[in-house]
Amino acid sequence: MTNINFITKYAPTKWLLVSFGLLVVFASLNQCTFNSEQTIDFNTQVKPILNQKCIHCHGGVKQSAGFSLMTREKALSPTDNGQPAILPGDADNSEFIRRLTAEDEEERMPFEAPMLSPTEIVILTQWVDEGANWGLHWAYESVQKTEVPRSEIVALGSVGETDKNDWAINEIDHFVLEKLNQNDLVPSELADKKAILRRLSLDLIGLSAPENLAAQFLQKENAITYEQLVDELLGLPQFGEKWASMWLDLARYADSKGFERDPNRSIYAYRDYLIRAFNEDMPYDQFLTEQLAGDLLPNPTDAQYIATGFHRNTPTNDEGGTDNEEYRVAAVIDRVNTTGQALLGSTFACVQCHGHPYDPFEHKEYYQMMAFFNNTRDMDTHKDYPLLRMYEPKNTAKLDQLIAWIKTVAGEKRAEEMRTFLKTWQPVIYSIDTDSLINAAFYDTKYLGFRPDGQAQMKDITLTGKNKLLLRGIVAKKGGRFVIRIGDIEGEIIADFNLKKSAEWSYEFLEIPLIPVEGKHDLFLQYENNAMTNPEAMGFQIDWFYFTEDFPGKGTPDYEENRQRFWELMEATPATTLISMENPVERPRTTRLFDRGSWLAQTEKVAAKVPTILNEFPENAPNNRLGLAQWLTDKKNPLTARTMVNRIWEQLFGMGLVETLEDLGTQGTPPTHPELLDWLSYQYMNDYEWSTKQLIRTVVTSATYRQSAKVSPDLLAKDPYNKLLTRGPRVRLSAEQIRDQTLAVSGLLSDKMYGPPVMPYQPDGIWSAPYSSDTWQMSEGEDRYRRAIYTFVKRSTPYPAMETFDVAPRQVCSSRRIRTNTPLQALVTLNDPVYVEAAKHFALKMQQQTDKSTAEQIAQGYELAIGKSIDVNKKEVLVDLYQASLKNYQTNPKAAQEIIGKLKSKQSKAETAAMTVVANAILNLDEFMMK
Repeated sequence: MTNINFITKYAPTKWLLVSFGLLVVFASLNQCTFNSEQTIDFNTQVKPILNQKCIHCHGGVKQSAGFSLMTREKALSPTDNGQPAILPGDADNSEFIRRLTAEDEEERMPFEAPMLSPTEIVILTQWVDEGANWGLHWAYESVQKTEVPRSEIVALGSVGETDKNDWAINEIDHFVLEKLNQNDLVPSELADKKAILRRLSLDLIGLSAPENLAAQFLQKENAITYEQLVDELLGLPQFGEKWASMWLDLARYADSKGFERDPNRSIYAYRDYLIRAFNEDMPYDQFLTEQLAGDLLPNPTDAQYIATGFHRNTPTNDEGGTDNEEYRVAAVIDRVNTTGQALLGSTFACVQCHGHPYDPFEHKEYYQMMAFFNNTRDMDTHKDYPLLRMYEPKNTAKLDQLIAWIKTVAGEKRAEEMRTFLKTWQPVIYSIDTDSLINAAFYDTKYLGFRPDGQAQMKDITLTGKNKLLLRGIVAKKGGRFVIRIGDIEGEIIADFNLKKSAEWSYEFLEIPLIPVEGKHDLFLQYENNAMTNPEAMGFQIDWFYFTEDFPGKGTPDYEENRQRFWELMEATPATTLISMENPVERPRTTRLFDRGSWLAQTEKVAAKVPTILNEFPENAPNNRLGLAQWLTDKKNPLTARTMVNRIWEQLFGMGLVETLEDLGTQGTPPTHPELLDWLSYQYMNDYEWSTKQLIRTVVTSATYRQSAKVSPDLLAKDPYNKLLTRGPRVRLSAEQIRDQTLAVSGLLSDKMYGPPVMPYQPDGIWSAPYSSDTWQMSEGEDRYRRAIYTFVKRSTPYPAMETFDVAPRQVCSSRRIRTNTPLQALVTLNDPVYVEAAKHFALKMQQQTDKSTAEQIAQGYELAIGKSIDVNKKEVLVDLYQASLKNYQTNPKAAQEIIGKLKSKQSKAETAAMTVVANAILNLDEFMMK
């Protein structure tokens, strides 16, 4: 029964009579579970109402009447009328409550929207009377050690032949059992060996387990244990390929730059870094640190530089007519958004234009976060600088020799400066950073080009200790002269250099002496060429400038030999990959707040700082990307571990403990098992020491993971999406897995790892980007059959077969893939040449068992593909399909020839063609596409 005092206190009589009538309201209130002794919980009862009904006018975007409900401080502050709308402990005199029940529709809130329900008004009224206490959303609370419940199965039902109290295998199962008990449900029995073998293999390595390993697990005597199977699979190199694929979606990895022309890009070394990192079980805190700030670590290795490609995967636009600064800023904004979404599970992108609509992130905090990323060396250059120059072993040895010699003649600091320069060509000044151009222009927006009597300026150049300028450019016309002055056209000349025409239209290095000058100066650049008769022609084109010192060690033994070694390394053309690097100390970049998110409306200057709602910035951490990485991986950070644990869970179960992987905030889906999420997150950071393999091992060795995926109609009705984990996961394979598994079953899959991307079969004409002559050049040999992770990713034109199966677009960070089921998918697997070729080889594989009947060959093929024995009905259907196809091809040998092509078989063409049809059918079964 409803408490009459409660109704009297929390249901204003006037409003009840006017708005609903006593009977309706009393009926509504009778459904409430409150009583006067219950305390209102802000996060579960109040915040959902505010987010749904109030925040759009009184939140982070709009603060109508000067009233905001984003934080307690703002909610209790004076509004436009000078008085606070909420008086803690006094609902009767709080304008906030009065407006909810006002008779006048012009006054009543929400404005021009349906009135709040009686239940909602009761909740808000009691909340104000209790002091309007705020609560921190669960995701912003630091992860604490969670006690493991010791649950037993208490609901009616059974779990196969297993004793109900022995079902739980590890701690995960007790959390799951507790939730099942609360819902009067029981878990499913454990899956059989064949089913769990296939599920586990697909989850850990993305393929079926190697035959010898599968046989060891399935054999009746002396079989390896399930736990041993898990460890063996975790140790296979294919593990890294499978799990790196997940991270490539987050890193928006692609082999092209994006936008209209979408030219190719070389960054495959970053993909290879991910594979190695997952295989080596690199601790997640180190994994993040290297990707965010590997270049800022002491004496970074090549691998640590390569890791920073994580934030160089942004699209860039070097088409003619574009604004380089606009797209540089767009790339930096993308890094802020990706960091928030991929690493913190937050919709931080919302804060670019205004305060977050639902979560306590301020507009200014977005640009304070942006300041961490805004000081990098990239500037939307055509060459995608900065790049790591990855020398082959011969030149690596040459570099080591050179650096060792420089240490002896000039000291370690100078040696490391030169190593960095030879490896990265940094820190240079890009020619597009010049301005005040006269008779000069940015050639196709990419390079500074001088016409006769051309002029340009460079600002704030530090010249102290600099007596040499290295310049990368092209001298197009003979007879030119290049002059550098201090300040302006009348300034002191510090360089006067006669240019010698380049042998070919290709870049070369010029070494220009400088008159030593102290301090920081603006420089005036002049190009003269009296021999040029065409005033519109480009005589001199520059890529970058490097102000430095003379080559060290002059007059010492081996000087000439090492100087020659230096230039050999400078002029070498090794493979390169995009990396992040910080601007030099003397050339910092200023970050300002963007008014309403527009980069053209920059206002106050901001310094790098993390959001106040999260953990504090670590003491003594540098205020740069390295410090940001330390903050992210601090065990006090409430989001980093939860986000990764939730992502791992989603990969294994098809849905995260929080379904919205990209949003753990107040508008995200509440966690189905919050205590389990926190327990795993705490274990991940502490007991597992950020070991991702150990985390995965804990999950897959649980009884929860090992349950049968079979589902009864009753269970389907009670837990349709398996959010309560009443059964094992049933999820369609990813786009990559479908292709990989098809090639693997057919015997075509190559085990070659790493290296440049490959181009398997793709129809002609798919690539048709304007202003680009790039074409799809089909790979030869085994490269056609490599795993899908190595397939060339073009942003504007994804690989069609995988796009049909929902591969993530790589323009921006993608936290999760939304699975679809369309007829186009069947058309791909039935007709795409890759799948047809795989079916032919699979047919041959089935026919190689020449001592078996056709029916037995089909049954064996089914078991190889699906991982379990075929039932009688399915076998009968497939045998009938074979017989019908055989009859057709026997009467139509030309069609049989078209099917098998040049394939050599010991069987007749008609028999092989018919078996190919059966093989294609098996590879298209729902069972094959699902785990």
